[in-house]
Amino acid sequence: MSRDTLSRPEPVTPRRARRETRGPRRRASRTGARNARAAAAFVLPFFALFALCFLAPIGYALHQSLFTTERTGPLGLGGQEREVFAGLANYAQALSDDRFLTGFGRVLAFGAVQIPLMIVLATALALLLESASARAVPFFRSAFFLPYGVPGVIASILWGFLYVPGISPLVKIAGSVGWDLDFLSRGTVLWSLANIVTWQFTGYNMLVLIAQLKAVPGELYEAARIDGANAWQVARHLKIPLIRPALVLTGVFSIIGTLQLFAEPMVLRPLASSIDSGFTPNLHAYSEAFVGNNPHAAAAEAVLLALVACVLSFGFLRLVGGRTKERG
Repeated sequence: MSRDTLSRPEPVTPRRARRETRGPRRRASRTGARNARAAAAFVLPFFALFALCFLAPIGYALHQSLFTTERTGPLGLGGQEREVFAGLANYAQALSDDRFLTGFGRVLAFGAVQIPLMIVLATALALLLESASARAVPFFRSAFFLPYGVPGVIASILWGFLYVPGISPLVKIAGSVGWDLDFLSRGTVLWSLANIVTWQFTGYNMLVLIAQLKAVPGELYEAARIDGANAWQVARHLKIPLIRPALVLTGVFSIIGTLQLFAEPMVLRPLASSIDSGFTPNLHAYSEAFVGNNPHAAAAEAVLLALVACVLSFGFLRLVGGRTKERG
């Protein structure tokens, strides 16, 4: 046998080609399966908590809203209770309740005034703290954010002392100049609540906007200044358009939070006779469940409240998105 014959490579047959490619494919398949298991190990805890803390309560509320409780005995005071399927009767009852619908109108009026005011204040504070001439920025940023760290119940109690006639220094000062001021009257209590919410959440929204401003490249500001733009022009034509996503985000959060208004009127209710059990939809649902002992009607009201929040939030996003496309 010659040397050329010994050094000649073995011909590649179909069987040999399959054998040589099978090994890398198996290794790649094993690696892919291992990566998939690792990804599932990270994702499954999230989905488990999401299902337990979000999907399960929604499903339970939907289930409860479709049933009602029947009680035996005179005036329903018997010792036996049973749940029967009621269909959409609880929803019809909620939609025919004038106090529940009035509460919806009240929070919508609240949001129409309070949300734009709060967003404007948060935007102004963010622009001031991110301006080139700002001083002591960390101190003022912490000071404006501090009210957000105060729980809503504590904030309502603090402001309650400033609202109640007889102990409020604000009422005393107004009375000394001949101004009869009542923060808890039927015509002003809603805006007193708006003041508490604005005081508490403006700093949080300000930080969201500041985070968006810090993500803007500094070269854009330098280019605008080189072109002769002053501070107002930079803020109006550069900064505000660039923080538009953060403004939309804070707007959506504010819409949802407005519809969930509960802690502030609940705390001030003993101080103000103008706040009743149906002052807000959330307060009405709470009263139905824990005062009227009707959790099924409360569940239906909660579902309706969630639907309205979804409609308003997505409607706001659709409106903002449509305007953005028109400008583009």
